Amino acid sequence: MVEIIEVKSRRDLKRFIAFPHQLYRGNPNWVPPLIFDEWNTLSRKKNPAFAFCRARYWLALKDGQVAGRIAGIINDRYIRESGKKYARFGWIDFIDDEAVSAALLGAVETWARENKLEAVHGPLGFCDLDKEGMLIDGYDELSMFITLYNFPYYPQHLERLGYGKATDWLEYEIKVPEKIPERIEKLNMLIEKRLHVTVVRSNRKKVFMPYALAIFALLNDAYKDLYGFVALSDEQVQWYIRQYFGVINPDYLRVVLDPAGELVAFGIAIPSLAKASQKAKGRLFPFGFAAILRAMQKNDRLELLLIAVRKDYQGKGINVLLLNDINKAAIVNGLRYAETGPELETNKDVQSLWKYY
Repeated sequence: MVEIIEVKSRRDLKRFIAFPHQLYRGNPNWVPPLIFDEWNTLSRKKNPAFAFCRARYWLALKDGQVAGRIAGIINDRYIRESGKKYARFGWIDFIDDEAVSAALLGAVETWARENKLEAVHGPLGFCDLDKEGMLIDGYDELSMFITLYNFPYYPQHLERLGYGKATDWLEYEIKVPEKIPERIEKLNMLIEKRLHVTVVRSNRKKVFMPYALAIFALLNDAYKDLYGFVALSDEQVQWYIRQYFGVINPDYLRVVLDPAGELVAFGIAIPSLAKASQKAKGRLFPFGFAAILRAMQKNDRLELLLIAVRKDYQGKGINVLLLNDINKAAIVNGLRYAETGPELETNKDVQSLWKYY
């Protein structure tokens, strides 16, 4: 017998956040999220997305034990801007029992019908900077810190429950070369000279702070046509700047300016925190913070987070400037591999970035 209960107390939310740590215990490829991040994102008091989102969280109990979890999200801004009356599901995890997965998704579907919505899609978060998607291949590989991992039975359950593919996301692994190919170096100089653009380079974070708002404005514009994307509000932008901009390693942050000093493009990467988060079990204290700091300073793998180019500069080679600089930093710091974050299968522009790498 499966019982569905709604998360209404702090104790229930703690169980909700803790469940995947139980489910994936001993799995060498699952990377736990930082627990404080989960609390902040799921908190109605802290996450500014609740200004235009409604959310409910449920736990599935079997024999008195937690057997699954799910979040239901109604993003009113997405519905208004896309015209699609869809609810979202996210934070979905469950044991290999179809009664559990059916009950969890059924809770979201019932809520969606009560709100006169037409469909449910996911896994998605409140916004595009939350983790999203469901793994359908690569179960024997270490997950990225910025992506979701799940057991192979997850998509099988969803298909049997009537869910079908909306889109595919792809990830790439790139080997960092021992040195930049000469033709790339020449192309880099040619592009910079021809377009009269400037690449901002610094090992000090404060140099990049004046560009923070422009980076998010460009992200909103460049990503607006991607599946499920909702523009970040001013409050969300400030929230992300406060939470994350100060911990970005400036070696892997580059911005490109046009002759007027306006932002043309940006690229952000981070040393992989996957193994550090595994070691810390998702907890910053008492010892997790030290593991995270060590991973930021000494690593052999880079995760490519975000890249965007202003529309009037797309197709002109700006991506070469960004990747060349980040590539140089990776070589200097002894990194051997880079992994791209999930990219839509239809996003040929971003996929073309990797053809030389």
